[in-house]
Amino acid sequence: MIRLVLALLWLLHWLPLPVLAALGRGLGWVLWRVSKRRRRIALRNLALCFPHWSEAQRLAVGQAHFQWLGRGFLEHSLLWHASPARLRRLIHVEGEVDFADTHAGPVMWLTPHFVGLDVAGTAVQLYIRRRGCSIYQRQSNKAIDAALRRARERFGNVSLFSRHDTVKPLMRAIKDGMGFFNLPDMDFGAKDAAFVPFFGVPAATLLAPSRMARMLGMAVQPVVAELLPGGRGYRVRFLPPWTDFPTDDAVADTALLNQRLQAMIADMPAQYYWVHKRFKTRPPGEPPLY
Repeated sequence: MIRLVLALLWLLHWLPLPVLAALGRGLGWVLWRVSKRRRRIALRNLALCFPHWSEAQRLAVGQAHFQWLGRGFLEHSLLWHASPARLRRLIHVEGEVDFADTHAGPVMWLTPHFVGLDVAGTAVQLYIRRRGCSIYQRQSNKAIDAALRRARERFGNVSLFSRHDTVKPLMRAIKDGMGFFNLPDMDFGAKDAAFVPFFGVPAATLLAPSRMARMLGMAVQPVVAELLPGGRGYRVRFLPPWTDFPTDDAVADTALLNQRLQAMIADMPAQYYWVHKRFKTRPPGEPPLY
């Protein structure tokens, strides 16, 4: 079954993007109706983060989010198989794209979990000369694991390091000049994390971005990807590097990171990854939220 899905993704990459986008929205419509568990998680997250919204507003954003999810899934066919020339036509980059190539020291690309996350990774590989690296979550299914690694490494200028291995090879790669593609905003438990506000709700947030940046003297540049409506392509914004991050207070840095992420989400709330249990880990003594 998995091999059939992978073959289908290869076939889909030949379609024009507007057609593929329409199919993705249709897939999202189906997922909204059949994936009750993920729908409940998304609506619970929206209720926690936007209590001032009406139920109708949260429902509308939740439904739109699933359509973006459907698009994001099917459009991986392009990211995995389309030619670099076609991807360059579809991915529109803005901002300080050349920062990593002109900055002499180590660079961290801070990339939140929007639906277009992998578009940002592709843009970094296509538009930036500096080699990159990232932490990789090994997949339990060998066919999926092999397909993901092959897709993410297909341009030959990125190295992936398993989350389950020691951090030493990753640190060495950064010291050798590779830019680090960092995903800062998922709940990985209380270890090496701080409970800092995310839309006013304490959320276990990794301290690693601040600690790594300070230890290695890294410049931190946010990169945000957006799927454009109507199959018009993608927009990837290379935002100005933060001049006040990191500091010697990792907890304060992490709270600031979440605060700035909230502002990014406000620009396109339906494209943030709401189906993740962002508040699964609770401070001691607090009841579960899901």
